[in-house]
Amino acid sequence: MHGFKNEGPLILGGVEVPYERGLAGHSDGDVLLHAVMDAMLGAAALKDIGHQFPDTDVRFKDADSAKLLAEVRTMVESEGLRVGNVDCVVVVERPRLAKYVDRMRARVAELLGVGIAAVGVKAKTNEGFGYIGEGEAIAAWATVLLEPLEG
Repeated sequence: MHGFKNEGPLILGGVEVPYERGLAGHSDGDVLLHAVMDAMLGAAALKDIGHQFPDTDVRFKDADSAKLLAEVRTMVESEGLRVGNVDCVVVVERPRLAKYVDRMRARVAELLGVGIAAVGVKAKTNEGFGYIGEGEAIAAWATVLLEPLEG
């Protein structure tokens, strides 16, 4: 989960979404790609993104999450694994994301080296409840299937 900050841009799934606010974070705050990275690292039994890209390290200040995902992909592949498919959920009240979902799917597929059919992205609201429902935050979850790399 990341909270909104007053300035933008808003990047989700590697796609810039027009909105008056961006997400707070040490990197670019792309909560969707962060969820994908953590799912990949977890499925490979590697340490989470907080260990891989600590917010105490200035090298990762304002980092492009797409580049961090490329590093995670390399880590996972060095373990002899690759992404088979990924399924993501983004929960946010505003902005509405339906018209950006296909672009997010395509960008995630490109970054992971899989076909778009292997990437699911769903956008949900929190029905007005909590920080998300009040428009103060976005949350994302991802599930990843890793497969052995083919020789």
